[in-house]
Amino acid sequence: MLAFIIPLKSAKVSKDWQRTSDLFERCLRSTCNQSHDNFRTIVVCNEVPDITFQHKNVEYVKVDFLPPEKVSNPIPRGLTDKGRRVLKGIMHAQQFSPTHVMTVDADDCVSSRLAGFVDQNPTANGWYLNTGWKYREGENYIYLKRRRFYTMSGTANIVHNDYLGLPETPEYNRGYGYYKFYIDHQKVRSFMEEKGAPMKPLPFQGAVYILATGDNISGNEENLSFNFLNRKKISSELRQEFCLDNLDSKKSLATPAL
Repeated sequence: MLAFIIPLKSAKVSKDWQRTSDLFERCLRSTCNQSHDNFRTIVVCNEVPDITFQHKNVEYVKVDFLPPEKVSNPIPRGLTDKGRRVLKGIMHAQQFSPTHVMTVDADDCVSSRLAGFVDQNPTANGWYLNTGWKYREGENYIYLKRRRFYTMSGTANIVHNDYLGLPETPEYNRGYGYYKFYIDHQKVRSFMEEKGAPMKPLPFQGAVYILATGDNISGNEENLSFNFLNRKKISSELRQEFCLDNLDSKKSLATPAL
């Protein structure tokens, strides 16, 4: 079983909480749009967003973490906050006995094929997303990232649960080697190789890294290139696979609530 972990930032640090909630709802729809029902989505948040979408496989874990700017820690404050949320979600997911865990950024979208693929490969060490999609909010085109997608997006690794090295108490601590999984998506692949459990590249595009939302906190957005040779018009099939509906349009192609 695949457990999706979505760390949702607090309304207190959001630029626009309604926008954050809309982006999150689309992300949530994509995790629940799986062609296989053997999955769970764990959302870790201070405040549960007021959204219309509900699904039987979704659980909210409320935390009372202080806003990042009030946390004193040598790790960049936002990453520390995200790491704590991810760890809390993974610990909560253990009650469902997942074979694999995937962290999903709350403004990204994932493929509907992930849960089924994981279910067919329950003993695999895991997969990194070498290829994936880049999407600028509101456009009718999407861009293929042909290699090293996992260095760009936080929605980029599926790791076997046995290799997470969970602590006895659900609190994040940089002193543990496994902290890399919780905050540093670029190093998960090498971390697993060091453990003697190399991951394989996912054999299809598993996620969409979404940019220009007006609510991004990543600093690398302006450094990304958008080569027209990698550009593709968004088809109805792509929209359906990733629940990639246009937030600024009244028409939605997302999956209905269950």
